Amino acid sequence: ISYSLQHLFPQDGRDVFGIDRNSGEIRLRGDLDYEDVGLYRLQVDAADHGNPPLSGHCKVVVEVVDV
Repeated sequence: ISYSLQHLFPQDGRDVFGIDRNSGEIRLRGDLDYEDVGLYRLQVDAADHGNPPLSGHCKVVVEVVDV
């Protein structure tokens, strides 16, 4: 199964999050700041390597809490 991030809100979230294509693990690439963005919406797509390939997706919501 291969994983990818397809749609991010806000758009500049592409620089903040990355995904491991093989495991689906989502990691931070940059810093999060509650003052800038308090909520991120990520769409994770997963596709297998069958014939025909099957795919699915889910929504991941990340809420940034000010500490």
